[in-house]
Amino acid sequence: MAQCQGITDEGSGLATSLKWSYPSEFQAFSAPGNIRENFFFLTVSVKHSWYNMAQRNRGNCMKKNSENIPMLSKTRYQAGLQCPLRLWHTCYNREMATEVSRVQQAIFHTGHRVGALATQLYPGGIRIEEDHLHHQEAVKSTLVAMEDPNVKAIYEAGFLYNEVRVRVDILQRLKNGKWNLIEVKSSTRVKEEYYADVGIQYFVLKGAGLHIDGVFLMHLNNQYVYDGKTLDLEGLFSSSDLTEGAIAYQEEIPKMLAGLKEMLAAADPPGIAPSKHCNRPYGCEFWEYCMRGMPDHWVIQLSGIGQKKLDELEEMGIYDIGEIPDGFGLSAIQERIRNCVVNKEVYVSRELREELEDMEFPIHFLDFETFALAIPRYAGTRPYQGIPFQWSDHILHKNGKIEHQEYLCEEDKDPREEFTLTLLDVLGSKGSIVTYTDYEKRIIEALARDHPEHHKPLLATLDRLVDLHKIIRNNYYHPEFHGSFSLKSVLPAIIPEMSYDSLTVQEGQEAGIEYMRMIDPSTPANEKEEIKKDLLKYCGHDTLAMVRIREALLKLF
Repeated sequence: MAQCQGITDEGSGLATSLKWSYPSEFQAFSAPGNIRENFFFLTVSVKHSWYNMAQRNRGNCMKKNSENIPMLSKTRYQAGLQCPLRLWHTCYNREMATEVSRVQQAIFHTGHRVGALATQLYPGGIRIEEDHLHHQEAVKSTLVAMEDPNVKAIYEAGFLYNEVRVRVDILQRLKNGKWNLIEVKSSTRVKEEYYADVGIQYFVLKGAGLHIDGVFLMHLNNQYVYDGKTLDLEGLFSSSDLTEGAIAYQEEIPKMLAGLKEMLAAADPPGIAPSKHCNRPYGCEFWEYCMRGMPDHWVIQLSGIGQKKLDELEEMGIYDIGEIPDGFGLSAIQERIRNCVVNKEVYVSRELREELEDMEFPIHFLDFETFALAIPRYAGTRPYQGIPFQWSDHILHKNGKIEHQEYLCEEDKDPREEFTLTLLDVLGSKGSIVTYTDYEKRIIEALARDHPEHHKPLLATLDRLVDLHKIIRNNYYHPEFHGSFSLKSVLPAIIPEMSYDSLTVQEGQEAGIEYMRMIDPSTPANEKEEIKKDLLKYCGHDTLAMVRIREALLKLF
């Protein structure tokens, strides 16, 4: 851990490392309703709290005077709660962030679209147009809107208090001079981290002089079924009252803000090693930067390892799986991974061959691609319902011949009926159906539920399913899996020449994004054709990969 010169442990004269607690050690917080007792905010597990130490040693570790510390925002505050080092890099090392992926961009776009729809439930409002680079101007525009009694709601209202900037999704005017604070999320439920989100907004608005009557979270209702004609916004959205939780959170905010500001004023970044917290509750854009220099077989790769065990290993100074001592207390699969790394060997169970051969010809190697839209597009669908639009089936016959069949819906229509009919036709009534994980099983079950006319033949396929992921996880391990049993990790370890690196589309979420681009009327025809080729190549690569993996594993015997 990095040390801050001048901060000492009283009585010892030794510099005290700043050690941050993570989710498993969050301070207990009694919150109402459906909030778990371990509330989402950060505490410091040192002999004296970081905030108190910093107060006693103010000025000893200053990077710059307080006037020059970067201003906090809601986003930066939440980043600091997840990991102070993430906030540090956000403020001082932004260039080290990983480029935003197409998937992340799509998530941002979804959030903006959902937010725009939510404002329609609060008519008579105006939007504050200034962007985040012009927050002072946004605050001024917000004040003007607040003074106009004809403005019933303000969208993206801007406020500043205690050097913290926030933008409120919807600020609803009430008749009694009070306001409702409404946060809009594209999720389908209330998550713990949302209390910190609305809590800091409430703090800033109260500090700025507003009388907040209620704090609400609007999120999507995943039970809403679109009729295919007009979106019923009242049905699409659900509203949850977070007022009590937001108020209860207020006591902690000044201490947290003070701690984060002191951290930003220090000469050096906080000494925090990458771990599970880096992706909880949000993926960190500095993950790749922070994990540079970690060993090839890093302990975090141990399948299913918890934060407590990781902390124990860190206390022992162990970061490499190969250095974990005997008897440390690993699960069976973790011990298997460790042994393979230590001995530089592959694990093969005695049952592997039997499970790979326990299949009926013709063997179908099947993969689906789906999209899941926040705002339902077709009649009879719900928010985030997985809609299958593509399948690939590599068929291995008893004589060794491999046949490939595939389907891709190329029109902007509900693809499920056509998908189902073509799928049932190619699968027939005989032969094992090999998938990787049970995702295809769940999609088939959903199709049977939503299309009762195909219920019986769809459910009949379920008894033929074989999960190759489960077979490999239980019976085989290669050190180059690096703890992951995903197809993207397993394939290059077993068959290096079949890597996904050369593909334009490399994972399922990208496939869904590209598909929506393909059926978009504004996409040029030549571009649509290229997307079609990329999608077919990707899905077909998945099913051929399963054929080759089974083939390669059987050659071990």
